[in-house]
Amino acid sequence: MSKLARRSAHELRSLQKTPTGIPGFDEISGGGLPKGRTTIVCGGPGCGKTMLGIEFLVRGAEEFNEPGVLMAFEETPEDIATNVASLGFDIRKLARQKKLALDFVSVERSDIQESGDYDLEGLFIRLQGAVDSIGAKRVMFDTLEALFSGFSNEAILRAEFRRLFRWLKDRGLTTVITAERGEGTLTRHGLEEYVSDCVILLDHRIKDQISAPPLAHRKISRHKTWRRRISVPDRPTRHVYLAAQRAAIAA
Repeated sequence: MSKLARRSAHELRSLQKTPTGIPGFDEISGGGLPKGRTTIVCGGPGCGKTMLGIEFLVRGAEEFNEPGVLMAFEETPEDIATNVASLGFDIRKLARQKKLALDFVSVERSDIQESGDYDLEGLFIRLQGAVDSIGAKRVMFDTLEALFSGFSNEAILRAEFRRLFRWLKDRGLTTVITAERGEGTLTRHGLEEYVSDCVILLDHRIKDQISAPPLAHRKISRHKTWRRRISVPDRPTRHVYLAAQRAAIAA
């Protein structure tokens, strides 16, 4: 085995994972999401991006004693709470128990006035306050790309995104960011350029009149692919097809 191959194998073994608690996902991803790093969950409308992120937060709080922060930019936490209640997730209760912190950030262009140089310091302050208030270990942004509709200077915004991702990593926060799939790109605004730790691509297809949402799990560098079929709890006649791409992390 070459020196590079030995180094890559060592890095792969030493990469810590945070279990999501989502049935099937932790199995195909080798233990969950990269611990203390940022993962982008992307895909088209209705493919389950928000649901995956919410389940990551809820199961973290309930099963792994890891409080989480939900920072929403499009739907209010109240709307999200109503949407996920049918799945048995009571995020309002978890918020009352200080296991979740819920925040909504309005990014309507009409509510924002740009003047000179600006940054996302206000967002950092709100996020820091939410994290500290419950001792959070997990964070979800749904969806951070909404900021592009609120600010006209994309260069500054992209620089601030880089600073945000470093901020999250420096604090060891395992983070999920949802993003819409772009035309010929994984995300509409190229967020994957800033996150090399993990990208999950969700897709929703209909096969033989059965909904079959496959999942592609990507990490950087070399990878192999396989396909799994798992039953959805309480829906024995339906199945989820999971396609995963795993990688050895090269130097």
